[in-house]
Amino acid sequence: MSMQPHTHAPLPAWHPAAAALHADGAVELRRAMPGEVDVLHALIERHREEGHLLPRTRDDIAARIAQFVVAVQDEGVAGCAELVPLGPDVAEVRSLVVSGARQGLGLGRMLVSALVEEARRDEYAQLCAFTHAPAFFVRLGFSIVPHLHVPEKVFADCVQCPLFRACGQQAVVLALDRPDRPRLPEPGW
Repeated sequence: MSMQPHTHAPLPAWHPAAAALHADGAVELRRAMPGEVDVLHALIERHREEGHLLPRTRDDIAARIAQFVVAVQDEGVAGCAELVPLGPDVAEVRSLVVSGARQGLGLGRMLVSALVEEARRDEYAQLCAFTHAPAFFVRLGFSIVPHLHVPEKVFADCVQCPLFRACGQQAVVLALDRPDRPRLPEPGW
């Protein structure tokens, strides 16, 4: 299946996730820049070594740099996340990382909120993530589902992964309101 590329607009300054004030100083959310590939790779790699993320190459990050949102605090990248189109109706939160020293300040929640708003703006029906920390996403309104409830992800990425069936990640999804599609009723069970 051929997918049309999505263009990602910058986060407007008025967007609630674009900036917040914490005890450590102001936080800015913005698009990642090509010169930050090594910084993002190092941040992702540290978390991969801790068993929290799957591997990403510098080349892969560079090819997708426009899809990344970064949280900048104290003149440095404190976190990142990527919105990845998986199909016409489904996008994925990928490589959500907050540096260890900045965890617990709400940066992860800010990054996910920014991607949720972007996915809504791009008119996706569903946002998913495959994660070792499903409770984080559940607190943000996502639901835990079997992996095969997101076949776009499984067949695009998982089946080629060397950790297929052994990654330990759980699938989570968030239904996004779309004016052109009626919401399905919740199951009665």
